[in-house]
Amino acid sequence: MNEREYVTFKIGTQVFGASVSEIHDVFRPSNTTTVPLSAPEIAGVLNLRGRIVTAFDGRALLGLPPKEKDDGRTLAIGVERDGESFGLIIDEIGEVLRLDADSLEQNPVNLDPVWASVSRGVHRLDNRLLVIMDIDRMLSPPGGDEIAAAA
Repeated sequence: MNEREYVTFKIGTQVFGASVSEIHDVFRPSNTTTVPLSAPEIAGVLNLRGRIVTAFDGRALLGLPPKEKDDGRTLAIGVERDGESFGLIIDEIGEVLRLDADSLEQNPVNLDPVWASVSRGVHRLDNRLLVIMDIDRMLSPPGGDEIAAAA
């Protein structure tokens, strides 16, 4: 059996997965500094172990409304893209799942187009749909190169 390992996390009420190899850290974003005139997808910049990291707001990238109130449990996953470190702000971290690669299905036709644009496909689990996120596409929204350069 050809298995793949995914780190699961929630943004809003949806459970997403990303390849274990793509996630370098899970951390609490603290002391995030907003960047004037930046796109709404950029939560700001922060210091992560001595490196200045651009933090992307996962909710904004997916077209979801912001959290009503900060419950102090906000997390971020640390990823690298083109030699740069980024943080993707999420709502909740889940578990590591080992799933059969052959059970990955194409995106359902009724999946939101924004979500479909950042999805590699889905795994149907017992009571939920696990959307497998393409981190590169998630951090490259339309105009994403300009967004990253502005940060």
